[in-house]
Amino acid sequence: MWMREIMAQTLISLMERDPDMVLLDADLSSANGTGAVHRRFPERTFNVGVAEQNLVCVAAGLASYGFKPYITSFTPFATRRVCDQLAISVLYADLNVKVIGTDPGIAAELNGGTHMSMEDIGVLRSIPGSVIFEPSDGVELRLGLQAMHEYPRSVYMRTCRKELCDLHDPDTYSFDLLRADVMREGRDVTILSSGLMVREALEAAAQLSEEGVEAEVINVHTIKPLDTWTILASLQKTGCAVAAENHNVIGGLRSAVLEALADQLRVPVTAVGVEDTFGEVGPLSYLKERFGLNAQAVVRQARRAMDLKKNWRCIP
Repeated sequence: MWMREIMAQTLISLMERDPDMVLLDADLSSANGTGAVHRRFPERTFNVGVAEQNLVCVAAGLASYGFKPYITSFTPFATRRVCDQLAISVLYADLNVKVIGTDPGIAAELNGGTHMSMEDIGVLRSIPGSVIFEPSDGVELRLGLQAMHEYPRSVYMRTCRKELCDLHDPDTYSFDLLRADVMREGRDVTILSSGLMVREALEAAAQLSEEGVEAEVINVHTIKPLDTWTILASLQKTGCAVAAENHNVIGGLRSAVLEALADQLRVPVTAVGVEDTFGEVGPLSYLKERFGLNAQAVVRQARRAMDLKKNWRCIP
């Protein structure tokens, strides 16, 4: 099942239980799969047209009257195009508006560079009060949406629209919005990852294990607020890390980790991400290779982090 179908099903389930919840789209309900929600709740869903700034302002107005609005659009339209409205009308006003941006980074595929948001985490992470969540599979998407709904303030979720292989067991996985998940334990290097890069991180760890290297894999599904405790505990054990993300290497997961740990622990943290460039048209398999967002790149950067660790020096 595609991620957008899981998202629509979960939104419908939440709206069945909460009469104050409403959904707003900007003419992308078909692409994002939320048309099913509009059909189920025609009186509680709204299409504002191709007017994303207005989308956020209408949602903020509804929230100010006690409704619980969710807005959905492609990631660049849900973040950089509406940055001021999110900053002032939602976060500055401390209103409970949930924002869903679909197909972040290279997940935009054939929509091309204009639709590839390589900067959305960096943009929103710098705004006070923002919460940024990215699921790695359908199980986490479903549980994450439920946790978002219970969270009393605004949350931004970036998610793929298409199918992602399930990495979590729905019968045993216990999700905590504010706690990162240790997916695999190790002692030699920590691989920090989010979204579609979690699968690549697990594949990289399996490859490294064949070389006798035991990598610890952490799914940092919430980039802000960062679960510094879990990350710090891992880095104290392994002494080095690689951060793998479907985002610009500037301003995203690696930046958040380095900022959080700067005054606590100084260890090498290498990067797998988009090297400060715009995207281009292509299928996901090609784009992973083109931008180095695959298991092979994670393996290379993990080896580099371990090499740096051998001669690492820091000022006490």
